[in-house]
Amino acid sequence: MTVTPERIVDIAIGFMGAKQLDAASRIGLFKALAGGPKNVAELAAATQHAERQVRTLADAMNALGLLERANGSYSLAADAEKYLSGAGEIDLTPFIAFLGDISYKQWLGYDRTVDTDQAGTLDLDEDGWTDFMAGVMTYNQLHAEQFGEAFDFSPYRSALDFGGLAAGFSFAAMAQNPELSTRFVYAPRFGDAIASAAAEAGLQNRVTVEEGPTESTRPGGEHDLVLLTHVLHRFDEPQNLAILAAARDAAAPGATLMLLDFFLDQDDTQRAIDALHAGEYFNIDGTLVYPIEQVEGWLAETGWKSDRLVALPGSPRVLVATAV
Repeated sequence: MTVTPERIVDIAIGFMGAKQLDAASRIGLFKALAGGPKNVAELAAATQHAERQVRTLADAMNALGLLERANGSYSLAADAEKYLSGAGEIDLTPFIAFLGDISYKQWLGYDRTVDTDQAGTLDLDEDGWTDFMAGVMTYNQLHAEQFGEAFDFSPYRSALDFGGLAAGFSFAAMAQNPELSTRFVYAPRFGDAIASAAAEAGLQNRVTVEEGPTESTRPGGEHDLVLLTHVLHRFDEPQNLAILAAARDAAAPGATLMLLDFFLDQDDTQRAIDALHAGEYFNIDGTLVYPIEQVEGWLAETGWKSDRLVALPGSPRVLVATAV
């Protein structure tokens, strides 16, 4: 086999494509193509940007597979049409903007994080935090969509959604199964938002909402499904042991636990998106992506048996366990 430098160079210049995606999204390049193919002059007019810059961005997006090019005109690839043009149910534009405006700038200090093992901190004004939350919650919407498509929720009747940040995961499960009700036990100040979202989705009669600190609340109950979505990376080991024990106390024997998060693994090849987020999380605010073997040890210690790990496209993985 001939050894080439192509892979190394592709990784090294990867930030260029990310910034071009950010720029293309910001100027509305994908939305300009929602109505059909356009040439460079038409795209320049639609985005009100110079033809030279639009040509560069369109060619870059074509090279990366997000645009198709034929006879001098550009059109949307299927994933760009669904997730970037505004035509689909989820528009990832706020997430792309978060990466370009907030995350990218934070990564400029990553050398310090690596050299000192000191967590990064975000210094944002009110508008910055608004953009931060818009990006994070948009990415959560994608995770919830993929979560709903990956599992069959028809066997369940009583779910506990414990300590999460967004209702979309449970709503995706309930959309599949009209007999499934969900009890949300979230940190203080989240309750009103969950109740409002449930009412907007027409699910208020199948939802109850309680508040309590995730690391110390013990919800109790006999639920047949327990969801911990984006919980573990926000807490340390003793707190996670307490959370998993509380989740087990709230589960009926044989109940299913679904842990959605990024994980480091022991496979021959690490799943890239998880390792990248390990850097992102610690560099942003000191939260942690844990090794899967450590999490499985916590599960065994708190009364759960690990069953399988399910990867969600463009999203975290779900560690599925059973109450024993």
